[in-house]
Amino acid sequence: MSDRAPAGQFIDAAIGLLRRVRDEEADSIAAAGTLLADTVAGGGRLFAFGAGHSSLAAQDLVYRAGGLALMNLLAVPGVVGVDVMPAPLGSALERVDGLASAVLDSSPLRAGDALLIISLSGRNALPVEMAMNARALGVKVIGVTSVAYASETKSRHASGTYLKDHCDLVLDSKIAVGDAELAHDDIPAPFAPASTVVTSALLQAVMATAATTLADRGIEPPLLRSGNVDGGHDWNARVMERYRDRIFYRH
Repeated sequence: MSDRAPAGQFIDAAIGLLRRVRDEEADSIAAAGTLLADTVAGGGRLFAFGAGHSSLAAQDLVYRAGGLALMNLLAVPGVVGVDVMPAPLGSALERVDGLASAVLDSSPLRAGDALLIISLSGRNALPVEMAMNARALGVKVIGVTSVAYASETKSRHASGTYLKDHCDLVLDSKIAVGDAELAHDDIPAPFAPASTVVTSALLQAVMATAATTLADRGIEPPLLRSGNVDGGHDWNARVMERYRDRIFYRH
């Protein structure tokens, strides 16, 4: 580790990754935002899924001030975050074959919808099968992953494939395998993960693109306002009433 304070090193590393995403993924971000705008304009619904810590970025899109009201969380019991006890159970469930099929069969997803699947490694059975099965239903799938894992790790799905292999669009977060930005001579393991910061920013860039794309077409994007500003609750109530058949987190 250099003489620079670790806090500054980590922030610099995150900034570097954000710059790479901005510059190298610009076309993919534009395409993803357009896909979501097309889905909204066509009457479709929006969903986001992530397992473990990848769920944090998915949840950041749902019922979010400044976000699209139509974004719904596709929840899988036991893998949405680290609230499951014991916590390692969530990681184990990501490797269970057939779980994605059961979830999709009981979900409101249908042809014409769009699904964001967030998985840093993209190697486990759950995100791979989620993408495969969703596309078979006629759902457009946007995968958010670190493409590096496909060349540096072994897939845990029977097909030997990764999330990136089953998507209509792929957004590469550029996160290094292992998700740790810092090292220290006296610390045996690398530390300071940046995947949540970078993935959340990447997805909000997609949301911003979707909103402005709709506006450019003369369609008011269904955005939520903060409930902590005057008039926010009334605004959100009107949006939710208008789009109630495409919002599932109220039920």
